[in-house]
Amino acid sequence: MIRGSGIVLRRGTKVLLEGADFVVNPGERVGIVGKNGAGKSTLFALLEGRLDADAGSLEIPASWQIVSVEQEITDLDRPAREFVIDGDRRLRRLQAERDQADPVDGQRIAELEQALIDADAWSAPSRAEQLLAGLGFTPEQWMSPVGSFSGGWRMRLALARALMAPSDLLLLDEPTNHLDLDAMLWLERWLGSYPGTVMLISHDTEFLDAVARAILHFDHGKLQRYRGGYEDFLEQRSERLRQSQLAWDRQQKETARLQSFIDRFKAKATKAKQAQSRVKALARMEKLAPIHAESGIDIRIPEPDSMPDPLLILDEISTGYPLPDGSHREVLRNVTLMVRGGSRIGILGVNGAGKSTLIKTLSGELTPISGERKASRGLEIGYFAQHQLDMLDTAATALQHMQRLEPQTREVELRSYLGSFGFSGDTVNGLVGVMSGGEKARLALALIVRRKPNLLLLDEPSNHLDVDTREALTTALAEFGGSMLLVSHDRHLLRTTVDNFWIVADGSVNEFDGDLEDYRQWLAERGSQLRAQERHAKFPHSDTPTSDRRAQRRLEAELRQQRAVKRKPLEKQLHKVEAAMEAASRRLATLDTLIGDADLYSDERRDERLKVLAEHGELTKQHGELEEEWLTLQEALEAIDQEFTA
Repeated sequence: MIRGSGIVLRRGTKVLLEGADFVVNPGERVGIVGKNGAGKSTLFALLEGRLDADAGSLEIPASWQIVSVEQEITDLDRPAREFVIDGDRRLRRLQAERDQADPVDGQRIAELEQALIDADAWSAPSRAEQLLAGLGFTPEQWMSPVGSFSGGWRMRLALARALMAPSDLLLLDEPTNHLDLDAMLWLERWLGSYPGTVMLISHDTEFLDAVARAILHFDHGKLQRYRGGYEDFLEQRSERLRQSQLAWDRQQKETARLQSFIDRFKAKATKAKQAQSRVKALARMEKLAPIHAESGIDIRIPEPDSMPDPLLILDEISTGYPLPDGSHREVLRNVTLMVRGGSRIGILGVNGAGKSTLIKTLSGELTPISGERKASRGLEIGYFAQHQLDMLDTAATALQHMQRLEPQTREVELRSYLGSFGFSGDTVNGLVGVMSGGEKARLALALIVRRKPNLLLLDEPSNHLDVDTREALTTALAEFGGSMLLVSHDRHLLRTTVDNFWIVADGSVNEFDGDLEDYRQWLAERGSQLRAQERHAKFPHSDTPTSDRRAQRRLEAELRQQRAVKRKPLEKQLHKVEAAMEAASRRLATLDTLIGDADLYSDERRDERLKVLAEHGELTKQHGELEEEWLTLQEALEAIDQEFTA
């Protein structure tokens, strides 16, 4: 296990940890949370040995292999698949030794060949391709040079390289920043079957909740451990804060404000599935109220002065990007849609489908190739683009940005407004050039919503924001009285703020009748359809007409029987695995309760503590192996189904 005792960490004069203690058990998946600048990444540097603690001790098993995602990529000419395989350094070393081995030294060659077999050398290309496919790379891209990809896609390659490396401890710092929703869902599944220990920093609360089974929270120089995922952490932390009499009044006011809003929304909500999903998401906000109150960030988006209806119409639009030869690369075609006053729409679609292209066309930044964009009189757009942070003046301060926007407004009012976005005191005079990504995003949002837009077009607005700011933004957008179109991979943000979805796929835009769970199913079905199309393209076969319907029915019955015979032993094993997983989960829940008991760490209960921790580590590993077996069985059953439907 990993054990930190009395850890002191400083960055310059700032104390990040002061006498902190923590334990991470083998096989655990632990989320690390805290405000921007709290020291999360510094803790990772300590675990990797890139810096030493100022005081205290850190124990990590000497045999453990620790892997993290590389931030600097230099092998730009390397083919993507080979770059990913390079993450397995032992494999590459063995391959190099085998290539250089003396041809007459048979014993050495035999030893190296066996070592390569033990290192799964022959399956390395297919394993790398599975990682690349899961993270959104098409087969045509697998052998493209690393330098041909954009910065975000290079970070996906770096993530795939880290997942390729054999490891006992996997350190992931914001792994979802450059992923779309389907890649995030894939990564969730991958981490669920990973047998080692995972420590994860993420501001995406749904991803964190899906992956983490324990939370370490940076809290006033200490590391507080919470049982369960992020939702459990919120509930436990909220309860802890509620017990503080000093914060009680402020928390109660925030709770009352949010509850009042939730009640108003429930009264207006339609029976549409997504609206009901939003009611459930909003109900979660009540337990967040104490945390909102503590964070000091209270974003309020001004109500629009007017609300035309409709606000914007796209009529038979085809849109895309100009090419050097004067032609256009068409991304979306024949799009007809209407943005109504008060509508709140989430835009779904896989990476590269055209979501940002749609937003740019709606905003007017991108001129349509054909068709007409009709804007109502009185339309006021607030547009947050993915490149919004690059539009800030790095040599100016937050206050100067506001003064340029409203030169006649008193400085005290501008300071108060910036304060609601987390810029308090002298921070309003800090240069944008030295701000973190989260601080720049907060400033960009503050500038955009100050104009009182009646239509917000938001393309990944929560990227770079820490959890507290994300929650404040979520609350503000949920209460916003205007219209909104939102592109985001943050599922909690989508669930809480939108009433309907549009889906961008195959060059078109259509309404999506469902919620995010339906979209998950849509992705799975679409993937199956695409795989079936690929199989039929590779192995075309025509139906043979026959008048003998009895023979046809007999053949179908035989195929069903063959399918059932093949499935039966796998289904039997699957039931056994599911029963074992359930038993392991129940026992782990009991052990988690014991581990969370402070009395367990007294000297008198040392033997019991060691026994509990050892059982927890072994059971966690066993549960991971069962999950991996469950996934393998499911894939085998799916393969049988595909065999009999192809």
